[in-house]
Amino acid sequence: MTTPLPSLHDFSQVDVFTAVPLQGNPLAVVHGADDLDETRMAALARWTGLSETTFLLRPTQDGADYRVRIFTPAGELPFAGHPTLGSCHAWLRAGGQPRGADIVQECGVGLVRIRRTQGRLAFAAPPLRRAGDVDPATLAQAARGLGIAPDVIRAANWVDNGPAWMAVMLATRAQVLALKPDHAPMGTLKIGVVAPWDPALDGTEAQFEVRAFAPGLGVPEDPVTGSLNAGIAQWLIGAGLAPGRYVASQGTALGRAGRVHVSREEDDIWVGGDVADCIEGRILL
Repeated sequence: MTTPLPSLHDFSQVDVFTAVPLQGNPLAVVHGADDLDETRMAALARWTGLSETTFLLRPTQDGADYRVRIFTPAGELPFAGHPTLGSCHAWLRAGGQPRGADIVQECGVGLVRIRRTQGRLAFAAPPLRRAGDVDPATLAQAARGLGIAPDVIRAANWVDNGPAWMAVMLATRAQVLALKPDHAPMGTLKIGVVAPWDPALDGTEAQFEVRAFAPGLGVPEDPVTGSLNAGIAQWLIGAGLAPGRYVASQGTALGRAGRVHVSREEDDIWVGGDVADCIEGRILL
């Protein structure tokens, strides 16, 4: 079998959910990747070592402006939030022109709408593939993985919009930041943890603290996670546990300062954040 000759591609690396480089979640973006096969895409994702690497391609569905494939070091995802915002930012910066008022991204979950609101890109949270209560055995496994007693968990819900997230709520931000997870008991679980900020103790810059653990995807802790925050927002707002507009802080435990801006507008929940440019160039693949 003949190995294809490598070709040059435009390449971007951006930092998502922050306006300040090195404070959010980095994303590698390869432009014009239609000539790359899945094996080559997966190899680059393993090589970058980032939580996600994306590949921009021509769309195949009517109404889409571009198509994106999203890879973690361990495999492909049908959807992820920070790659959605970062890929859209890179596509626009490279001269992409949306056909309508909203930008429409094609990915594994279908078409995702993206718009610029209050100077930031935001995506409409896709429908949850799985929602509702978490069974006791899975909840006990999650507690073991997080290194906490089961009764420390105040509430839990499936918030799966592609990466199969489940989310648990703790009482305080301090409890979230104090977690020292044991990844072995987590197995293949992807666990998000959320707790409200106390304005008297934590300030008013954000209203919730979030952490995300997905060791099965090769991501022991994700710095800032759009898909998880989208699912959490659908759960918390729908259950009356959060207001219709709030800011989530994520990445604190990793020395980052990610900020996720959530708002409910009619039937949609929009998840937005700033994107900072870090690297532009070409890559030989």
